Amino acid sequence: MPKPRPLYSRRGRVEILHGSGGRAMAQLVAELFKVAFDNAWLEQGNDAAVLPQVSGRLVMSCDSHVVSPLFFEGGDIGCLSVHGTINDVSMMGAQPLYLTASFILEEGFLFADLERIVASMASAARDAGVSIVAGDTKVVEKGKGDGVFITTTGIGVLREGIVLSGDLAQPGDRILLSGTIGDHGMAVLSRRENLEFDAPIFSDTAPLHGLVANILDCGARVRVLRDPTRGGLATTLNEIAQQSGVGMLLDESAIPVKKPVEAACEFLGLDPLYVANEGKLVAVCAPEDAVHLLEVMRAHPLAREAAAIGEVTEDSRRFVQMATRLGGRRIVDWLAGEPLPRIC
Repeated sequence: MPKPRPLYSRRGRVEILHGSGGRAMAQLVAELFKVAFDNAWLEQGNDAAVLPQVSGRLVMSCDSHVVSPLFFEGGDIGCLSVHGTINDVSMMGAQPLYLTASFILEEGFLFADLERIVASMASAARDAGVSIVAGDTKVVEKGKGDGVFITTTGIGVLREGIVLSGDLAQPGDRILLSGTIGDHGMAVLSRRENLEFDAPIFSDTAPLHGLVANILDCGARVRVLRDPTRGGLATTLNEIAQQSGVGMLLDESAIPVKKPVEAACEFLGLDPLYVANEGKLVAVCAPEDAVHLLEVMRAHPLAREAAAIGEVTEDSRRFVQMATRLGGRRIVDWLAGEPLPRIC
């Protein structure tokens, strides 16, 4: 006998009453979110989660996710919202512990799609060892949203002795990249525009805290960790250069790009340096530790294609430059405009 549909979803689509604070909203929270995200803090049913005391410094970050389309090769807005916030906390060297999740749903959104997104979030959080401990749900009128927007807040703990910051890069430091760039942005764009290439392009969305733990435990003097999301690698490196008051010199031939991504970018007139990633990190480390750190990174499943891509230079102009394959140099400037809207 088929399992009956939950009470909240009998009509198949989100309605305004599902965000009204009444019985329908209570059923939605109890039968979908609490079941999927099940843990002791949600079970308390209070307006806020009272969390246990931890040893170490707290790290907090928040992120909003408005990707279009909601589902793409290699992921969806659900797992992306978990991974993105976990990674922001991890880039400070912290171990992520807890997430909150706030949903803005558009009237008429299919419950089948919402259930798929929530299941993806729950799976991503469980796999990462992180609990979703609080949340909120709002519904806006049809035409005033875009299906679903998700805002997440992450909390982690940073053990003593770890100091990572974008203002710590020094001339002579080496710049390491954990793998290929542009995978996420091109996966989203190809699905959005119904583009087909010779080989499929998959998003790299993934939680990076395991890789970060290996990096911090290996003894290398790491100054900066960043995940190059919106604006891609180019924007991330410009941010670090500005914060630290340094320049950078990249080696174009050392930056890994998958052939399908490179071909798709060329076809669309895009530069992979500016295309978003959701499962990669940049590490800036002392020059003496670069070889060792690269070996440690390549030993992790998420960084097998890690590469040393350049070095930090002394430059009062704070320029990021790149030595090209043709033997010249070019400025890798800040992103101007937004060539790939709604990718994270």
